[in-house]
Amino acid sequence: MKQIYRGILALVLACGAAYAQDKQPLESTLEQHRVVKAGDGTEKLEPAAAVKPGDVIEYDAIYRNTGHAPLSGVTATLPIPSNTEFVAGSAKPSNAKASVDGRAFADMPLVRKVVRDGRSIEEQVPVREYRYLRWYPGELGGDKSVKFSARVRVLEK
Repeated sequence: MKQIYRGILALVLACGAAYAQDKQPLESTLEQHRVVKAGDGTEKLEPAAAVKPGDVIEYDAIYRNTGHAPLSGVTATLPIPSNTEFVAGSAKPSNAKASVDGRAFADMPLVRKVVRDGRSIEEQVPVREYRYLRWYPGELGGDKSVKFSARVRVLEK
């Protein structure tokens, strides 16, 4: 599972590096924690050093404008690792778009057209097939940061 975390961090940081190449001071970090439920139903977050099937992991992507001028056109993309599935309703802020391919993003729940009994119908895409989440905060003020989070469940291999 450590490879999954490194891969996600590399992708998230690549977004920040792209802005940095344009001389825009955007930093990004990714944190991951295992969500543990106590006997009373409350949740706590623990380090996600090791995970097993059924565990829920919360990812927090933090984008920070280290400059004084606002940055426009900011987008934040969070890949959903293989062997995990997005936990529906866990994206914060809740206005995230989802994608199965990293190219086309749409409101959740995702739908697709299929042909059944010779008729074209729309059906919901199972969340297990979601591979990316994306937020469009638009502008990020100078010396400001914004956090995006989502949860995934670790699947059997």
